[in-house]
Amino acid sequence: MAAYNTPTTKQPLTDLSASQLLTLLASGEVTSAAAVNAHIARIQDVDPRLNAVVVNRFDAARRDARDADEALARGKRFGPLHGLPITVKECFDVTGAPSTFGTSSRRFDNAQQNDPYVQRLVEAGAIIIGKTNVPQALIYNETSNAVYGRTSNPWNLKRTPGGSSGGEAAIIAAGGSPLGLATDIAGSLRLPAAFCGITSLKATATRLYDDGYARFLPTPDFPIVSVVGPMAREVDDLALMLQVLGTAPSRPLAYWVDQPEPVRDHRAVNVSRLRVAYFADDGLFTPTTAIQRGVAEAVATVKAAGATCTEWLPPDLMRASDIFVRLLSLDRGSVVRKIIRHDPPQSQIAPLLFFAGRSRSTLASAGRVISAVGQHRFASQLTNLGYSLDDLPEILALYQAYKSDFESALNTATGGPFDAIICPVTSLPAWTHGSAGMLGSGGVYCVLWNLLGYPAGVVPVTRVREDEATPRAASRDLVERAARSVEAGSAGLPVGVQVIARPWQEHIALAVMRTIQEAARTREGYPTTPVDLPKRPDQDNDAQG
Repeated sequence: MAAYNTPTTKQPLTDLSASQLLTLLASGEVTSAAAVNAHIARIQDVDPRLNAVVVNRFDAARRDARDADEALARGKRFGPLHGLPITVKECFDVTGAPSTFGTSSRRFDNAQQNDPYVQRLVEAGAIIIGKTNVPQALIYNETSNAVYGRTSNPWNLKRTPGGSSGGEAAIIAAGGSPLGLATDIAGSLRLPAAFCGITSLKATATRLYDDGYARFLPTPDFPIVSVVGPMAREVDDLALMLQVLGTAPSRPLAYWVDQPEPVRDHRAVNVSRLRVAYFADDGLFTPTTAIQRGVAEAVATVKAAGATCTEWLPPDLMRASDIFVRLLSLDRGSVVRKIIRHDPPQSQIAPLLFFAGRSRSTLASAGRVISAVGQHRFASQLTNLGYSLDDLPEILALYQAYKSDFESALNTATGGPFDAIICPVTSLPAWTHGSAGMLGSGGVYCVLWNLLGYPAGVVPVTRVREDEATPRAASRDLVERAARSVEAGSAGLPVGVQVIARPWQEHIALAVMRTIQEAARTREGYPTTPVDLPKRPDQDNDAQG
């Protein structure tokens, strides 16, 4: 990968970060046409193996690049992203292209106008070269659907890039795009970033609220919302897109009391003055040795920068996990069923939809049977299904109580009050295809911050070592068995960490992430862009399940 912040025209343009490309574009050393064509060529080279870019705008992008170059020659710049090629997640409307959410019923419904966030990027001068793959209904942590097929991880084609922003993460990691737009309601920006060795940022919940077609918001005071955010290979590029995106186009949420604070400059943050909490195990799903090492290395870096670091476990994480699952399943699967319409559900979500529609008494009986045969993790999750919108006031009361307890602990813990938190993104490196149905989110690491609405980002730190790819102990439990299978053969896969800040303090998270990335890139094993992708495995790349 190119040296940090030192772009030259001798480097492959697909190695450069968005910020580096913009420097060369602004100076005229590189034309937009050259940048766009270089990334299109990279996509054409790698995507037959990845299947990440499922809607291309290559011809339109070339026309846009020509317009950008002609404007610059006249002394006119469209905005801070002038002439920059980017990609966007398939669920975003782009004029003239479908937004299927991986469902065949929407395959030929071409958008009449750009999504508001897409429009902001276009008005800032960005050039969209393609749309990237998603899972069916954006509902699980793999990227596969019956319309476009399955996307593979550029580090290992037998593994998933995650979901639901898996296509976006895969093509950015492979050098086909320097910057991307995606969404997150339960880790969809962060888990793919960790699996593919790139960066991403989920902003404060209501800063970039997603009012898209598939939003899940059964009542105005519902606390979990889909959030729009950036993906890139460099932390500085996340900050760049965050500034362009600004704040949500509308404010329809009754619980949204505080007005968004402006995005501040992460480069002005003095990391040495921060108080940082960290934990490497949520107590619910123990991470692999490599992931725990990644957290330790990130903490050591931040401590070396002068920050005060304290080991701290958030309160009662099982309670948080239970509340999250209950809230997000309150509609009993009706939103997902509406999205997929006449399509059969993929294998990863079919059991979820089946159980989501059952009564609590039926689920309690099923849970006892499942637990009796050793499937304790699965049985425990069944107890959180079967609720309905009639139960929302009760669950909201539980949510408010937990949020209050969390904030109190954050402020009063030894070493606090904390400015930031470092923890894993999930318990495992990139999963094997088909594992999402069993592994869920791999712990509460990601979903906790969706529940609380805190900003959270991911930064790569290392890769799994050969001696760290030893599977965990054998177990009858299907979740543990799936985790054991993922761990086997995981050497070389990227490892990222998650950095969380308080609401509206994205600049704090970005500053800590930047500190971690600058140190990590100097160490052996840092996950740079794969130059030579692995050969395609024997099995086809069609939709699975």
